[in-house]
Amino acid sequence: MNQFKGEKNLLTEKKERFSSAGFIFAAIGSSVGLGNMWKFPYITGENGGAAFFLLFIVCLVLIGLPVLLAELAIGRSGRGSAATAFVRAGGGKNWMAVGFLQVLAPFLILSFYIIVAGWTLNYAMIAFNGQLFSSSNYAGEFSSFISGPMPIVWQGIAILITAGVVILGVSGGIEKFNKVLIPGLVVLLIVLMIRAVTLPGANEGVAFFLKPDFSVLTAESALVALGHAFFSLSLGMGILLTYGSYVDKKQSLGTAALAVGAGDLLYAFIAGLIIFPTTFSFGIAPDQGPSLIFIALPAAFSAMPFGAFFGGLFFILLAIAALTSAVSLLEVPVSFAMERWNWSRKRSVWILSLVCFLLSIPSAMSLGMVPELSFGGKALFDWVDFVTSNIMLPLGGLLVTIFAGYFWKGAAEAAGLKAGWFRVWLFMLRYVAPILVFLVLLHTSGIIKF
Repeated sequence: MNQFKGEKNLLTEKKERFSSAGFIFAAIGSSVGLGNMWKFPYITGENGGAAFFLLFIVCLVLIGLPVLLAELAIGRSGRGSAATAFVRAGGGKNWMAVGFLQVLAPFLILSFYIIVAGWTLNYAMIAFNGQLFSSSNYAGEFSSFISGPMPIVWQGIAILITAGVVILGVSGGIEKFNKVLIPGLVVLLIVLMIRAVTLPGANEGVAFFLKPDFSVLTAESALVALGHAFFSLSLGMGILLTYGSYVDKKQSLGTAALAVGAGDLLYAFIAGLIIFPTTFSFGIAPDQGPSLIFIALPAAFSAMPFGAFFGGLFFILLAIAALTSAVSLLEVPVSFAMERWNWSRKRSVWILSLVCFLLSIPSAMSLGMVPELSFGGKALFDWVDFVTSNIMLPLGGLLVTIFAGYFWKGAAEAAGLKAGWFRVWLFMLRYVAPILVFLVLLHTSGIIKF
């Protein structure tokens, strides 16, 4: 069906399988990233709070889960890398271009994602040793940090940790890593949530997050909610196609999709109950954008009893979330390299990790060290983020819905759904998801504005 040199390496791939529980943990680890702890709070703050959160839930259930199931089913049916998933599942060779898109996107995302992962590792360290809270100028400290050379060191540490996990393989590395860290993540979330909701004045933040005012919603809010549901589930970036290829045939994909969606939603819910009570308690605006995490919240922790302890836990939480997602991002191009060039897993991991690290350096330097690495008013870091998150991901997701809804003859058998649920799933993929995802693509790319 294709001329990949790594065709023989599928023998290796067949030996690599997630256990049923391991797959759930790994998929949740992929979706539980910086998006729901960093991006979700500020876009919720910008769009009115509780009403936006409910809209996010609707988008996740009606659009996110059907596309998630489609990616898992295509991946398991294809039993190859994301690059060949569509062809192996029964599509024509023209669909291989879609697969390549879903290998390139996560690799580029990883090149800026590890930069932020490095920030979280640094902040976790300086929070625990008290250095973070010795300053009164958090904005200046953050600007000074990202403008200097240390982020490059920390992103190097982040990619080394990520590579160390992926090199151990699917069951020995990715599965075990997530089985340990995801339960730990839950414990940290609960501890921080209890601390947040018991702060003086926290009730106002809880109300903002849980008592909806639908008058604040706009058409743009709907597209932002849909876009975030898409991003938070790791759709359109080849991860679930790749992870699907490691899923045993006995695993119920419908149940798996529900479990992953529930994990993503629970994480967003608890994240909201950490961020909003804390910000309202200390008089911080919840719509400050990315600076909310690295500037506003450290100021809040510094004024909190045992703030260094809770601040340290918070940034450890962020670091864990960042690394579990980074592992899944790296596995996509590693799977491709093993298949395409017949490289060993070890060789694939080290070569791709090095290339990714080298690619990340100009993006990190564009944030202040070398201002000339900016184009059209945007730093290179922001351009890579924009192109991947706002164009490549929704485009990849749109093509998944078109393939599964119109071109895939084996969809019914691969999805493993009962007849009634299959008809509902197919209807969503054919007539609802493509239209809405296309609108998201037009909106995030800047073609349509409100």
